[in-house]
Order: sequence, then C-alpha cells, then structure tokens
Amino acid sequence: MRVLLLLCLLLAGTARADAQLDARTHALAQQLRCLVCQNQTIADSHAPLAVDLKNRVRDQLAAGKSEAQVIEDLTAKYGDFVLYNPPVKPSTWLLWAGPALLGLGALAGLAWTLRRRAQQPAAAFEPDPEDGEDPR
Repeated sequence: MRVLLLLCLLLAGTARADAQLDARTHALAQQLRCLVCQNQTIADSHAPLAVDLKNRVRDQLAAGKSEAQVIEDLTAKYGDFVLYNPPVKPSTWLLWAGPALLGLGALAGLAWTLRRRAQQPAAAFEPDPEDGEDPR
C-alpha cells in the first residue's frame, strides 16, 4: 500500500515538473520566429522546422539550460532573425527600419507622381465619355 502511494506521489511530481517544463518551453517558443513561416512564432507554427525547434528548446530546458542559454544557442546557429523581437544593433537596423523606409519610399513616389500630374495641361487627360457615347 505504501509503495502504491509513493508511486502515485512520484507520478504526480513528475507530471507537475512536465507541466512546468511545457510552460517554460511555450513561453520561450513565443519569443522565437518560425524560420519557414516568418510571421509566426514557433509556438504558433506547425511547420516541421518549427516543431523541431520547439523540441530542441524543450530538450535543452530539460537538460538544465537557462532560457538565455537556449536563446544564445539558437541565435548562434540561425542569427538574430530567429528572435521574434531582435535586438537593435547595426546588423539588425534594416529589420527595424525596413518597414518605415518602404513607407517613406511609397509616400515619396506618390508625391512625385501627383506633382507630375499637376504640372500636365488639362488636355493631356482624356475627357469622360458622355451618355450614349462609346467609351473607346
């Protein structure tokens, strides 16, 4: 009877440890980018590489590594791009500034096009077809 009780307590402790490990794995997976999907974390992705990375993270945490050590290992292998929020440093400036630069470029292109159109004479534009006329 005591052996059975001890076995149940041992299994309950193992289940609690697994739940804690799963929670740590999920929290860390939320910080890592899926290298296949790129717009999802590995926690949200079901791509085979994301599953492999989640398993790798879980194995390293189970082996006693800290979250910082796991992140350091993954960034050494895949670079800062694997981080969902990469640090701001010279090698990642384009990742951080890219969307703003594209937006500014689009606005500059729009302003240039509108300015060119405003300088053209009215005769350069086709008049609207009147009712009953063939639009060709």
